[in-house]
Amino acid sequence: MNSIFFAAALASVGAGLVTIGAAYGIGKLAAAAMEAMGRQPEAAGKIQTAMLIAAALIEGVAFFGAVICLLAFILTKGAA
Repeated sequence: MNSIFFAAALASVGAGLVTIGAAYGIGKLAAAAMEAMGRQPEAAGKIQTAMLIAAALIEGVAFFGAVICLLAFILTKGAA
């Protein structure tokens, strides 16, 4: 087994962990927002706006993490 195989495996694991973390975070965010909207229906618009902004930030961090995993794999493959 060579280092390129391990780089590919670890980059894949890293990308998977990023995806799982982002999905978990957005799920918790949505659950909390739905609960808050159920408690205060008059504030649903503000809660929904804040939820969408937070979800976009979580997705941005997840995308950044996936790009870092991809770059790590590409750079390791080029160094071999």
